[in-house]
Amino acid sequence: MLLFVSQEPQARPGPPPGAAAAGLGPAPGMSVCGEAVGAGSLPSELVVHIFSFLAAPDRLRASAACSHWRECLFYPALWPRLRLSLRVSPAERPRLEFLMRKCGWFVRELRVQFAADNYPTGGGGAAAGEGAAVAGDGEAPPPLSPRWLDLLRTYLELVLCVLSSVRNNRNLQKLSLFGDISILQQHGTISNTYLGKVDPDGKKIKQIQQLFEEILGNSRQLKWLSCGLMLQIVTPTSLSSLSNPIANTMEHLSLLDNHIPGNTTLITAVELERFVNLRSLALDFCDFTAEMARVLADSNHVPLHRLSLLVHSVSIMHKSLDNMPKDENWQALTRNSTNLRVYIMAFDVESDDMLRILKPSIPLERIHFDSYVTCVSGAVVDLISRQYDKFLTHFILMNDVIDMSAFPDLSDNRNEDPLVLLAWRCTRLSLLAVHGYTVWAHNLIAIARLRGSDLKVLEVTEESIEFDQGELADQDVDPVHNFIEQVSLGLGRPWHAVMDIELLSVFTEPTRHFYREMQSFSEGI
Repeated sequence: MLLFVSQEPQARPGPPPGAAAAGLGPAPGMSVCGEAVGAGSLPSELVVHIFSFLAAPDRLRASAACSHWRECLFYPALWPRLRLSLRVSPAERPRLEFLMRKCGWFVRELRVQFAADNYPTGGGGAAAGEGAAVAGDGEAPPPLSPRWLDLLRTYLELVLCVLSSVRNNRNLQKLSLFGDISILQQHGTISNTYLGKVDPDGKKIKQIQQLFEEILGNSRQLKWLSCGLMLQIVTPTSLSSLSNPIANTMEHLSLLDNHIPGNTTLITAVELERFVNLRSLALDFCDFTAEMARVLADSNHVPLHRLSLLVHSVSIMHKSLDNMPKDENWQALTRNSTNLRVYIMAFDVESDDMLRILKPSIPLERIHFDSYVTCVSGAVVDLISRQYDKFLTHFILMNDVIDMSAFPDLSDNRNEDPLVLLAWRCTRLSLLAVHGYTVWAHNLIAIARLRGSDLKVLEVTEESIEFDQGELADQDVDPVHNFIEQVSLGLGRPWHAVMDIELLSVFTEPTRHFYREMQSFSEGI
């Protein structure tokens, strides 16, 4: 198991004191052929300066030169930003503890993803193998295998390691935490029964929550707080730990956790009133109420630029859509935030619910449908193309069905294909990705011709493409070759269907994809 560390580009430290005198070549009077001067004899300032020109992996390798270089490796100016991708494995802990002990007290931006690669994905976000059985209403949940319980136990230990290392870091400006643990359970939650097996008295969960609140309480420069699907790390009272000055200057807030029981929300409209400087926000759609929209529309609040909303069938099941913003709320919000753009991801949401959610005044720029059970209807796609033609740039349609022989066809009983109409009406469309829905070859050619080179990404899996019988019957033309040629001509560049779903740029576990896209969407202000 590996620990991945990456560093964002940064301004390199200036020449250290004495560097000019030291130089990078031999000093005056020193013979090149004379006694060699070892790397360990270089001043620390010069070693740090050398490290500043190296990428993080090269820096780690260079530090193996000698013990003196290893001591210079974790100079604070070299590591202002850390991005960690942790596979949930006991082997990670010693390395993680070492790294966080060295950097946790001074790092300014920390992004941690607890890992996903250990969890096979499957229908509805469940594990595809063991432990994926579904419990009916009122039934006891199926027992998890020892392997899953070990993963959950290790997960808690790694979270504790990260949080304890930054609890007293007052320089922290950006904290982003994401945990993929939700896919251990079919309905997106882990019951107290499972947690009780690895944390019988709830001490670890309570300790995690307290550490998180300590980090918030001790922060003096925090501008970005993002916490997604982190197994009850955030509670409805967590944000009260932030002082008013920090809450007043926070620029980004993302709170997503499918593990909160019942209809509890992580932030209320009253709490949101403190975040007057918020420029980007990400929440579960059921937590984004009409009252919140009114708070953000108030003239005391700076204009909101990015709003990311995750619509999940589980949330709709346990919470209500009755409190969601009405169209007049969206109108008021966009009057105060004229540059607001919205990103929505809908996971296994019924079409009737989507027709209620999609208000005309939402400035919808990106929408992603992902499903294992519920398919999107042509009526929903048609509504999107008519209402959001001035804003929509990204449209993703994913259906991870097991039966590959019966993809839904959005153009059934329609004069015009909804996807073709989408491409015609939405003139700013730059990304279209489809898997698990039937896309007729002639319609895909029409889409390519309508949008041309402005459609920067067109990804359709090979198994989603169908040909008319008339096209296949023409013996003089290879229909597949002709189809690829026509799409390529329309786009003005070579094009091929995606041969393997895993090669899709948008293919990943849905909540992980949403969190990754939300981060880049919010950072793109």
